Amino acid sequence: MSQHVAEFTHRLVSSPGGRIHLVEQGMGPLVLLVHGFPESWYSWRRQLPALAAAGYRAVAVDVRGYGRSSKPAATHAYRMLDLVEDNVSVVHALGEESAVIVGHDWGATIAANSALLRPEVFRAVGLLSVPYTPRGGPRPSDVFAQMGGDEEFYVSYFQEPGRAEAEIEPDVRGWLAGFYAALSADTMPAPGAPDPHFVSKAQTLRDRFPIGRLPAWFDENDLDVYAGEFERTGVTGALNRYRNMDRDWEDLAAFDGAPITQPSLFIGGSLDASTTWLADAIKAYPLTLPGLISSHLLDGCGHWIQQERPDDINRLLTEWLAVLPA
Repeated sequence: MSQHVAEFTHRLVSSPGGRIHLVEQGMGPLVLLVHGFPESWYSWRRQLPALAAAGYRAVAVDVRGYGRSSKPAATHAYRMLDLVEDNVSVVHALGEESAVIVGHDWGATIAANSALLRPEVFRAVGLLSVPYTPRGGPRPSDVFAQMGGDEEFYVSYFQEPGRAEAEIEPDVRGWLAGFYAALSADTMPAPGAPDPHFVSKAQTLRDRFPIGRLPAWFDENDLDVYAGEFERTGVTGALNRYRNMDRDWEDLAAFDGAPITQPSLFIGGSLDASTTWLADAIKAYPLTLPGLISSHLLDGCGHWIQQERPDDINRLLTEWLAVLPA
């Protein structure tokens, strides 16, 4: 299907945490797009027009804690249960009963749990970069603490209140540029170089980021958008997602090992640590995602998959959407 594509429409809708900012384009079945860290609705800028042109109502949100969405002060306000209810509120505020939900990075985990917890609202789920891993195993913070040997895993680093803020907020623009470059296929450190997902003692994450290079998919104007939002809001709301992982593990105990049965899609990058570290989760999809329609690893692609390879992602998304049950 094709149709005239209007410009982006920005709006604010009510949610349990206050408000959610969203950006909308197109008419048709609702497709809700959920970003990851450290991004915003803007990470879907290349998907919104493509989905609208294919006959869908594409809506990208600023997750709670980001952009123009509300930023509750309490750390526990960023638990997974609350983010799922934000997504439900968006669907209902748009006058819809159900939606397809697609997420990237943390957004993939939020999308997966939205489908798991509210299957009557989310009729299908697409996951980019981060595979679905059912709740289970030891407490997450205990697992992360054991990773890296003498080094510290970035998740543990992010979980300590104020610590990552002290690194990032004095130079948001420079930190973001380095972080995006560190996980992008064309600018990531060479094999054998120190891994930017880990922190050495008395150092920071930034010490391992590439310096002075932007990925090919990303220009100064894009950096202006992302940096401008985080300079205005700070990064605590975004980092609070990491600080709720143990709380989520407790909240979701009843869903231990639970599969997601709705029609699903997975797309990862072959050079993304999220897909290589979690290769066993992808192998388990016949059990954990029994409704999986298609699964793809894009050769030579890094973590920022819908921005690095927008044409491939748009094609795979629209092909998947076209075969979903009405």
